[in-house]
Amino acid sequence: MTSPLPLPLAGVTVVSVEQAVAAPYATRQLADLGARVIKVERTGGGDFARRYDTAVHGQASYFVWLNRSKESVCLDLKSPEGREILEELLTGADVFVQNLAPGAADRLGLDPEGLQARHPSLVPCRVTGWGASGPWSDRKAYDLLAQCQTGLLSITGTPEQAVRSGISVADIAAGMYAYSGILTALYTRATTGRAPTVDVSLFEALAEWMGQPALYTEYGGTPPPRVGARHATIAPYGPFTTAEGKDVLLSVQNEREWAALCTVVLGTPELAVDPRFATGPDRVAHREALEARVAERFATLATEEALELLTDAGVAAAGVNSVPEFLDHPVLAERDRWRRVEVPGAPTPVRALLPPADLAGVEPRMDPVPAAGAHTRAILASLGRTPGEIARLLSAGVAEADD
Repeated sequence: MTSPLPLPLAGVTVVSVEQAVAAPYATRQLADLGARVIKVERTGGGDFARRYDTAVHGQASYFVWLNRSKESVCLDLKSPEGREILEELLTGADVFVQNLAPGAADRLGLDPEGLQARHPSLVPCRVTGWGASGPWSDRKAYDLLAQCQTGLLSITGTPEQAVRSGISVADIAAGMYAYSGILTALYTRATTGRAPTVDVSLFEALAEWMGQPALYTEYGGTPPPRVGARHATIAPYGPFTTAEGKDVLLSVQNEREWAALCTVVLGTPELAVDPRFATGPDRVAHREALEARVAERFATLATEEALELLTDAGVAAAGVNSVPEFLDHPVLAERDRWRRVEVPGAPTPVRALLPPADLAGVEPRMDPVPAAGAHTRAILASLGRTPGEIARLLSAGVAEADD
């Protein structure tokens, strides 16, 4: 679909030596809005996230999600010629992103200070595990390690067992902050002429998301308990099982909603003035008795009846979907949120969701997911390499192409 307005990041060139999730998520969002993203992959297979699974017609679901609309060039950056090619790419770039293992970028001469000495207008973005400095700067980090160290696992799961979040929340958080940081740095460069470095770590990105549990613990005296699908500090807020054996999740946020729940849904208006449940903290303190009353009532209701009563009461509620049910969600269908993206080896384009931030009049770019080295020859040619020189680079293993 052609965008009625120019994509806002058209003309911005991003070079990214990226792998896994965090950095590719940041750069994909830039690509969605029109930036040219040149993904520099290692020779011998490219980004290792390509092999996380084979669910999407032989391609990894992570990779398909994170790498549409990019150009892929495979270079051996340990070779002098490979680094020379990268430097030529950086000469014409606005942004450089990397999330290599600790110390690897510095060994390749890709530290922010060195980059900006050679390319003063370049915005360098560095995504690390534990921060670019500090006592853990030389440690590797993965999503689950950040979940562990921020305390997220201690508050996720049931009283009996801590549970990893079902998605890579630390990687996603870091990718989001890298994306917003890059946009801010580009704005700063446009308004001041200064191109600031962007530094984001998985640990500190997820630490920000832990702000409420941190405050609750430090000033409330105890950490939030693990309560499964319920909310640790708001009640009633969680799933209740209907007479049909299906779960309906409801959320009471204030005293008005609590009174409406008691009157319209539970049929016990006197419960609204019970001193045990008068305020939010009171309801949490007496969660067991409160939830028993709600559960008793829900066990007598059909699922649709429960949802209708909750709607009548003005209480937010929804069924608990499976992933297949989410894929067929009427909101996504009726709001036209699905597009099609070409994937290497797929017999037909696959479904992909539009980015969640709508910009009026702008249709995000949803171009193909590249094979490893799909653009190597074209990129080398754009840098002035002759066909003979390109053949030599490929034969020497300095570069690889998808032929």
